[in-house]
Amino acid sequence: MLPSAQAPLYEIKANLFKGLAHPARIRILELLAAAPQETAAVSYLLAETGLEASHLSQHLATLRKHKVVTSVRTANAVTYRLAHPGISQLLAIARTFLLDNLADSNEQLRLAQQLPAGHLAGGAAS
Repeated sequence: MLPSAQAPLYEIKANLFKGLAHPARIRILELLAAAPQETAAVSYLLAETGLEASHLSQHLATLRKHKVVTSVRTANAVTYRLAHPGISQLLAIARTFLLDNLADSNEQLRLAQQLPAGHLAGGAAS
């Protein structure tokens, strides 16, 4: 069990990851991170993600709720930006982690393909 004084801090961290826990939200964040000034209009996000407007709106609301993005309305246009420059760093670290895991998986796949067929099926000969 967590010490009661620290529990709210861990809850805030957990909520950050809850906010990130959807492929569409990761894509939105990657688009924002790659955009000039890490800012993009909703119309751009709609075009690039291929999401329906209502689904994009729900994902953006989740990201706002967890303070990962902020929004600014100017007349009829709404633009979104990353709430903190560290979000770009977090995405870069996640990408490195993913690439490292994929490299490990490819190496394991390569090694498995070199095994006799019987070893791949749990020792039963095919």
